[in-house]
Amino acid sequence: MSALSGVFTRIVTLVGATMVMVRRIADGEPTPAWGSQPAIPAGKPQGGLPTLKMPAAQGWAEGQAPDTAAGLKVNAFARDLEHPRWIYVLPNGDVLVAEATQTPPAEAPSLFAAAAFAIMARAGAMGESANRITLLRDADGDGVAEVREVFLEGLSQPFGMALVGDQFYVGNTDGVMVFPYEAGATRITAPGRKIVDFKGGGHWTRSLLVSPDGKRLYAGVGSMSNIGEFGLKIEEGRAAIHEIDVATGKSRIFAGGLRNAVGLAWEPETGALWTVVNERDGLGDETPPDYLTSVREGGFYGWPYCYWGQTADDRVPQDAAAVASALTPDYALGGHTASLGLCWVPAGTLPGFPTGMAIGQHGSWNRSTLSGYKLVFVPFENGAPSGPPRDILSGFLAPDEKVSYGRPVGVTLAADGALLMADDVGDVIWRVTGAA
Repeated sequence: MSALSGVFTRIVTLVGATMVMVRRIADGEPTPAWGSQPAIPAGKPQGGLPTLKMPAAQGWAEGQAPDTAAGLKVNAFARDLEHPRWIYVLPNGDVLVAEATQTPPAEAPSLFAAAAFAIMARAGAMGESANRITLLRDADGDGVAEVREVFLEGLSQPFGMALVGDQFYVGNTDGVMVFPYEAGATRITAPGRKIVDFKGGGHWTRSLLVSPDGKRLYAGVGSMSNIGEFGLKIEEGRAAIHEIDVATGKSRIFAGGLRNAVGLAWEPETGALWTVVNERDGLGDETPPDYLTSVREGGFYGWPYCYWGQTADDRVPQDAAAVASALTPDYALGGHTASLGLCWVPAGTLPGFPTGMAIGQHGSWNRSTLSGYKLVFVPFENGAPSGPPRDILSGFLAPDEKVSYGRPVGVTLAADGALLMADDVGDVIWRVTGAA
């Protein structure tokens, strides 16, 4: 970091802390907006100085680890990665990790964006991207990977991964690539080909999920902006989940109005597609909440015109017909928790936990009291959320909120049934099992 950028970061931090204090005095501490019927405060547009608050990235000290729920234990499956974001498990049990990060544009589009970029760099959320996928193998079954190979490199901010037959798909920020794969291979050297183009910039992650029949891929593509402030033309094809035909490569929008849909998972009882979505900024600590929702084919979920159903965002020129069609999400996950990872957890996976969804909450950077920074669990019954959330892993954030030891991102099940979670500040893949 240059001396000038360091000064700028300190100024931003001071201004942000001042605005946090002012808003706490004015608004009081809001009740977290969680559940199927959340209490969402009325939006209070924050004007030119939205709240900016983010802990510095510190990482884990020797011997330090996240806190676990009762009956669980955690160990490092792999350490010393480079900003690990997403995880995919191959049929033979090998674990693939996408190592990538957001790269700042040459010029920030606004003063607020410049301030946000500075804060994110301080928190380890922005910088030079490794642009690779690393393979980890636990050959002796002790819960720690002793084999590490570069599986694919020279990618463009890779994130989502999927294997269909002998074809390996990668969700780069600028499109979906496919590569030939041989069972048991620890490296792909053959050139890939792009089957779908996506616009880069803005929300850069491109998650992938294969349909149960292997015929379709689903890809999450986030918006370019917060609320369409650069115009809606630049948002065409964004803020949506795309469906890609594996045989032809043809793509269509499956559902829209999803500001930044990241994690994708199937709920096996109903066969429904579910996602976690990061909502808009600048309306307050709990307004609107991020959310977990089933995704209806052809459904519209409100962005940018409205949120949590049909609550209009008056900062955006309105489209009455679009607002009238907006669907209400299923389950609120708290304001600005940055819920990214999503994984279906069958009953019996974690002792004391029923069936449900595990959600990696990356953590807030834009509210007065920080939120997220946990791996949480939402129980399900009859194909829908059925109760309050529970922590699986916590302790990623220092009590004074000044530093983070880690930040949860992608989560998935290992071949042996353990729960794996990527931590892109700690540069660790954590493995969660029963304590017995």
